[in-house]
Amino acid sequence: MTDSVPSAFSDATRSWFERSFDAPTRAQLGAWDTIASGEHALVIAPTGSGKTLAAFLSAIDRLITQPAETQRRTKVLYISPLKALGVDVERNLTAPLVGITQMAAAQGLEVPEIRTGVRSGDTSPRDRRRLITDPPEILITTPESLYLMLTSKARETLTGVETVIVDEVHALAGNKRGAHLAVSLERLDALLEQPAQRIGLSATVRPAEEVARFLGGVQPVKVVDGAEQKRWNITVSVPVVDMTQPAAGASPEENVSMWPHVEARIMEIAAQYRSMIVFVNSRRSAERLTESLNELWDNEELEFARTHHGSMSATARAEVEEGLKSGTLRCVVATSSLELGIDMGVVDAVVHLQSAPTVAAGLQRVGRAGHQVGEVSIGWFFPLHRADVVDAAVVTERMLSGEIESLSIPANPLDILAQHTIAAAAMDELTDQKWLDVVRRSAPFTTLPLDVYASVLDLLAGKYVSDEFAQLKPRVVWDREAGTITARPGAQRLAVTSGGTIADRGLFGVYLATDTDAAKRVGELDEEMVYESRVGETIILGATTWQIQDITHDRVLVTPAFGRPGRLPFWRGDQPGRPLELGRATGAFRREALADPEIETRLKAAGLDDNARHNLLNYLTEQREATGHLPSDTTVVIEKFRDELGDWRIILHSPFGKAIHAPWALAISERVKDTYGFDANAMAGDDGIIVRVPATDGEPPAADIFWFEPEDLRDQLRQHVGSSALFAAHFRENAARALLLPRRDPAKRTPLWQQRQRSAQLLATASKYPQFPIILETVREVLQDVYDVDGLVEILDQIRTRILRVVEVQTPQASPFAQTLLFGYTAQFMYETDAPLAERRAAALSLDPGLLSQLLGQDMLRELLDDDVIAQVQADLQHTSSNRRLTGVEGTADLLRLLGPLTTEELTQRLHVDDDAVDATTAQQWVEELVAEKRAIDVRMGTQHYWAAIEDAPRLRDGLGIPLPIGVPKAFSDSVNDPLGDLVARYARTHGPFTAPQVAQRLGIGPVIAHQVLQRLAAQHRVTFGAYLSNPPAGDGPVATDEWCDVDVLARIRRRSLAQLRAEVEPVEHAAYARHLLQQHQVVPSPQERGAEGLAIILDQLTG
Repeated sequence: MTDSVPSAFSDATRSWFERSFDAPTRAQLGAWDTIASGEHALVIAPTGSGKTLAAFLSAIDRLITQPAETQRRTKVLYISPLKALGVDVERNLTAPLVGITQMAAAQGLEVPEIRTGVRSGDTSPRDRRRLITDPPEILITTPESLYLMLTSKARETLTGVETVIVDEVHALAGNKRGAHLAVSLERLDALLEQPAQRIGLSATVRPAEEVARFLGGVQPVKVVDGAEQKRWNITVSVPVVDMTQPAAGASPEENVSMWPHVEARIMEIAAQYRSMIVFVNSRRSAERLTESLNELWDNEELEFARTHHGSMSATARAEVEEGLKSGTLRCVVATSSLELGIDMGVVDAVVHLQSAPTVAAGLQRVGRAGHQVGEVSIGWFFPLHRADVVDAAVVTERMLSGEIESLSIPANPLDILAQHTIAAAAMDELTDQKWLDVVRRSAPFTTLPLDVYASVLDLLAGKYVSDEFAQLKPRVVWDREAGTITARPGAQRLAVTSGGTIADRGLFGVYLATDTDAAKRVGELDEEMVYESRVGETIILGATTWQIQDITHDRVLVTPAFGRPGRLPFWRGDQPGRPLELGRATGAFRREALADPEIETRLKAAGLDDNARHNLLNYLTEQREATGHLPSDTTVVIEKFRDELGDWRIILHSPFGKAIHAPWALAISERVKDTYGFDANAMAGDDGIIVRVPATDGEPPAADIFWFEPEDLRDQLRQHVGSSALFAAHFRENAARALLLPRRDPAKRTPLWQQRQRSAQLLATASKYPQFPIILETVREVLQDVYDVDGLVEILDQIRTRILRVVEVQTPQASPFAQTLLFGYTAQFMYETDAPLAERRAAALSLDPGLLSQLLGQDMLRELLDDDVIAQVQADLQHTSSNRRLTGVEGTADLLRLLGPLTTEELTQRLHVDDDAVDATTAQQWVEELVAEKRAIDVRMGTQHYWAAIEDAPRLRDGLGIPLPIGVPKAFSDSVNDPLGDLVARYARTHGPFTAPQVAQRLGIGPVIAHQVLQRLAAQHRVTFGAYLSNPPAGDGPVATDEWCDVDVLARIRRRSLAQLRAEVEPVEHAAYARHLLQQHQVVPSPQERGAEGLAIILDQLTG
């Protein structure tokens, strides 16, 4: 036994291990050899193989044997994608730390104290301060908390890190959260005297080399394959003979469903085991199934099932985890929240409702049962419909053979680059080349082009500043000649409060209604769910019924309502689609199944029971009889039929997955719209595309609407993807990650509709710049990460070369496969999602604003709008109000960017120092400093001398013909689309109502030209004209007399004017009100209302 443990370990460590375990696992032996050599290591092994202990044991041994340092610093950094997993690890480290320390002490050695600490989103401010003042030797954290530490004073505690352990690395490598962590690891290395040794821990993953590249970046990483032969006992079970008629003998009017049969079967399985986890693919399904199982449980003294998902509070999830481990809970119904390696104790079996979304997910989830070395993992899959049986058969077959899907690292995610650049610059002045070198050391950015890098710096330095969207302002100063990047004021707070990668979905927190401020968090609900809820209603969350007591702007207050029925919540979320790799396997299975004489044996080997095999084969047989062909990896079937309304439905049957079908459907929709003039409402699913064609006497569109030249399609998608709701949603998330849509108050919820509104405004502004980095990133993300355009091009190329044949059929009614696809069609258009603002504007009616003003009586605005309010709003917009003045060099830069060219005197009116006005000399010094830094220029407009922001150089040159001084950087000399329009629009946004001659005088152009530009802006709904001023302008003709105002400024003036009018309204005395009522209801005699005519008036009033 002694020879099995490496001799490099100290005697104390070896003795403890020998007393605690029978023998090291393959993963542990391989990891220890690699770690001892100093190499970076990626340890790949299933859950329960001891790989976490393998990573820590070497570090603990080093800490025990090293002499204690005078200054305590963190030496070992453990990073987990799950906060709960970090808590588990801290608890599990107690045994080796205490045991090895005691062994060393017994041997007479002086052992330094080794402490552990946890830093995550759940860590209290007090504990965070303690971690800084007295850092532990081993720190357990999350990717987000590491980023926050690197962007604060806490980074000083990390300067002694020697080992970095990244757990569950497979869950990070293929997404932006992982890309964010990869840059954080490089920023950490930049703090250290020498790079820390990186140890990655991963479940089975493919390709291992790609995950190793993610872990090490440009540094080599040795892959340690610790996988041992795993034994599986998997069953795909269907509890009814015929899934199309699950309730035998039920009338057609009855709501027949597979759910009751599956629930009853799960209860039978539960009776065989002490503990089990039931995985489902959505949070709503988790709540529904838990409620049903508890109703079927006949033991009232013990709770049978609890839910576990991401919308429950951390405390509630911890209670569930502890309940299963302690044996007080028999069953947990979970989503992917338990897919990773949280310690759940001994789990006897795993049940999976529906097929697993991927083979990798299936292995992870079923692997939670029997996860100790040598144990059998028992798993049950329960499909809910016949197509689901096919999916389950393919997934389980590939699980048993270990054929998991490959992953890829996102390439050059520019939103992540933007966020980290602001964060890093907030801590130190950067040099652009050294920062590029740091970024390029991380795997996602090794191929980052220099021009693309420069475009992101341009964005952050203010090249795309716009008065139309105030948040699009410079966050750093990039001195191109000196090559330095310096943060502007507020950058560090912005990076800390709005950083991270997890998208903000505007969820409402659910809290217990208490009299104290410290309300206990129960969970969270989707915004749409809350909007459909009312005070007094009961809801189910975490298998508990709650009654809504109050709904505020950011939270739902509830009280327990035990034993009462409740409404199941819903959450909007993206369902993962079938990867192309799995799609090809599904297609091959369909092609082979009915032709294989040994198919029964094959299905039994994959774990399908009798009913599952029967339903699967019947489903495939019925489809072949309906269409003559089965869609497969070699055949695509196009089916046409009329629906119950007489409309044509054209369905492309293909197994290749939603990532292939979604971009294909987008291109089809555009083609049908261009060719036939109607919206096809093309919907994509994992198993094909549905196109709706309105009823017509002629033939429906032919199959050629599905055919595109492969490379032409790629260009078409780039052109059309920007008008899709999917693009708008991803742009919103990317802009937030790039810190272009900062959280206004990190402690409060931002409604999703407000996020969408702000994002739409930003997108409308950014769309004017073809090189806008976040638009480019969103196109890349949609076409590369969400869609699989390369795979689609490959499919189309196979169609062109006849490798993949296309069969066209017309059926009297929907085939079995078509019925499955149609089931999800309605939900596609149930809720309106993000829509680009520019697209909505293009679809708006074109109205003559002059005629509209006359029709709506716009002259009434003269009486409504208060002159004092107009003056105050303009003072605020012009930053001449005392509370709107700015200070310092950066304040001067902001004034020039927001207001346009200003004289020294105008700057003086808008600047202050400690609430005191500045003199002209100080203002001159500040602006000249900007000129020296090439952030401002000195120009002449007419006879006046002005200072202007460097970003305005092309607008002043091309819009007003002003010659630019020598030395303007090339980045700020490129022409813009509408220079004069930009200048006039900014004037409108920074003034109250004005006339064309006023803006013309300011810019030094003719009034007629100014009037023409304003008319163009009005057509774009950016300005409006009407009657606003109490003293109308004098003159002849519309050029002189038309009054203009920015639409947002006008709304602001109207709101303030109405508020002031309401404030002026005073209540009357009670006696006056009583007299009014008597007169109004004719109780007091009136000489005008006598006789029959008076009676008629009174009766008319009483009858309403």
